[in-house]
Formats: sequence, C-alpha cells, structure tokens
Amino acid sequence: MANGLGNFVKTLQLDTRLLGMIGAFIAISIVFHIATGGTFLTPRNLFTLTLQTASVAVMATGMVFVIVTRNIDLSIGSLLGVVGMMMGVIQVQLLPEILGFGHPSIWIITLVVGTLLGAAIGALQGWLIGYLLIPSFIVTLGGLLIWRGAAWWVSKGTTISPLDPNFVMLGGASGTIGVTASWILAIVGSALTVWFLISTRRKHLSHGFAVKPLWAEYALGTILVGAICGITAIINAYMIPTRILQRRFAAEGLEMPEGYTEAYGFPISVLIVLAVAIAMTVIAKKTRFGRYIFAMGGNPDAAELSGVNTKLLTVKVFALIGALTAIAAVIASARLGSAGSSLGELDELRVIAAAVIGGTALAGGVGTIYGAILGALIMQALVSGMGMVGVDSPLQNMIVGGVLILAVWVDIVYRRKTGDS
Repeated sequence: MANGLGNFVKTLQLDTRLLGMIGAFIAISIVFHIATGGTFLTPRNLFTLTLQTASVAVMATGMVFVIVTRNIDLSIGSLLGVVGMMMGVIQVQLLPEILGFGHPSIWIITLVVGTLLGAAIGALQGWLIGYLLIPSFIVTLGGLLIWRGAAWWVSKGTTISPLDPNFVMLGGASGTIGVTASWILAIVGSALTVWFLISTRRKHLSHGFAVKPLWAEYALGTILVGAICGITAIINAYMIPTRILQRRFAAEGLEMPEGYTEAYGFPISVLIVLAVAIAMTVIAKKTRFGRYIFAMGGNPDAAELSGVNTKLLTVKVFALIGALTAIAAVIASARLGSAGSSLGELDELRVIAAAVIGGTALAGGVGTIYGAILGALIMQALVSGMGMVGVDSPLQNMIVGGVLILAVWVDIVYRRKTGDS
C-alpha cells in the first residue's frame, strides 16, 4: 500500500516537501483539536488563525529571497514596529490636520508613505551589506536595535489610536468580503488553476517534455479545486455574531429581520497575502530579477562573473523585504486597531523560522514562496494551539525552538537523500 501511494504521488509529480508540510499542519491541527475538546478545527478558530498568520506570511515571502542570497535579516520585527508607528502618526496626527478627520484618502496616503519608508530603510541596509561589504548579520542586528528604539522614539512609548476606519479594514478583523464575493473568488481561482494545468501541459508537449497521464492531470486538478472550495466553505461557515449584526442595523436606523444571519467570508488581509504570494512567485519564476537571485544564492562568484551586479541585487532584495515588511505592518496594526511600541517584537524569529520550516536552505540558492507561507501557517498553528491548551509562554518558546532545530535537521537529511545542494 505504501508503494502504491508513493507511485501515485510520483505519477502526479507532487512536491514531497509540500506534502510533508501539509501533513504536518494536518497532524498538528488534529492533535490540538482533540486536546481542546473539538474547538481548534472550527470555522471561528481557523478564521482567527488566518488573521494571525497574515503579517508573518507576507514577510516570510521576502525572507525567502534574503536567505536564498545567503543573507539574513534580523531587523524586520523592529522595522515593522517603526513603520507601523510612523503610519499611525501619519493617519492619526498629521493627515487629519491637513485633510480633515475621516478623509477617504488618508488610508491610501498612509499606505504609500509607509511602503516607501520600509523600502528605503531596507535599501539602506542592503547598500551597507552589498557595497560596504558589512555582513548582513551585523547590519540587521544593528537595525534590530536601532529601529526598535526609533519605534519608541516616534511615539515616546505611547500607543497611537484610533486608526483610520478604512485602514483598519485591511487587518481583516473587521474587513471581510462576504460569502458571495468569497465564492466568486473561489470560482475564479479554480478556473485559473485548471487553466494553468492545461497551459502547462500544452507547453510541455510543444517542447517535447514528458507529461503526466491524463488521469493524473484530472486527479491533480480535482484535488486542487477541491481544496480551494473546501477552504472557502470553511471560512464562509463562520457566522457574524447576532449582537454585531444588531448594532450594525441599529447604526443604520433599521430593525434586523428575525432569523437574519450573515457570514464573514475571506478577510481582506488574507487576500493581501494571496496577492503577495502570487506576485512573489511570478518574480521568482518568471523574471530576470528572480533568476538572478537564485543564481547568486547558488554561486555568488559565478553569478558575478556572468554579469550579475550582485551588489545592486542585494540592495534590491533588501528594499523588497523592507516594502513587504511595511505591508505586514499595515496588516498587524490594522488588525489591532492601534500602533504600539511593542508592535512586531520577535517577529524576525517567527519569519526566519517560517522560511526555514518551509524549505528555504540557510546555505542559499533554494527556497519557495508557498513553502514559506505554509511554514508561517504551521508556526502559528503550533503557537495558537499551545495557547488554547494552556501551555505557558516560556514552554511555548522552548517547543518552537525545538521545532525549528528539528526542521533544519529534517531539511539537511532530505537534501542528502535527494542530492539537492
């Protein structure tokens, strides 16, 4: 039976590392579902889990590129903190004085300025690493201290609130797209998945490459479409509490119909993660910039001899993760509805762990975007589950640290057996 399953997986040409991560997430979820008396695998908790994972997942996609180029970024948690605080000051203290309170463009200006600030700080660190040849560990370790201090200095240790209502919707806690839009998104996603499988098969056939049997294509398509529709059904099963609906109707001067119900649908923050994942995957696989990143990680000297400007590439990679950290700051602060000086603390460790658990090799040259996002989901599921069963915070940190070490060891063993560098 094991051989039959192995042959089935081989015929479908599925990534065994991806299957392993999905299996790990399922195993963790089942264990905590039993331990919590059936409350872990509920629509409400899974909805919350996606909200908690979003900001780390966005940064983890950028960390893949950083680690692939044989660098590291220890500053992103502090960078998230200072950018989040700056965006809080901009939308709470500066723009209302200029544009007026509640102006519809406040959130847009805040988002643009915050993203540019994050990219600029990232580019500065990349310049120090690429052109002054200071090790990334030292530059970003210094950045960890500098930007955390700057985050406190911006607000003098106070919490900035309340944030702009339109901005807060980006966090997902109060910003969702509803059931209908969620199903439309699922249908579009399923159609694009089928189109991608068909176009990939045609492309391989036109170039004379080996392809999977037709039944395997149908099976893979069915699995992927089923997963998309299943996830959508679970998210759409989380209903908005009646008291919240009553307050909404009362605010509009209406009486809520008897028996009226409504579901949340996908959070906006999850859609941001999806958009970032697609964009980063395209960059990694379809652009010269992405090819240069993996070439540099595989062999920096050979890449430079081939004409790749590795110094400028380093600046671009760190500018990119700076911009992604700013987007993560939007999600994190919007979800909380405020920006505090502790925003993003220890996120650098969570992000690095997510990338490594997702299969990004610390030696450089190897990594996937989907792996990093799955790694972030596994990390958050582990932390959330331990919190639900009452595991103390120090013990949680110990377990997460052990999981990280185990993940690196498994990665080393996997690469030895498969012959990957």
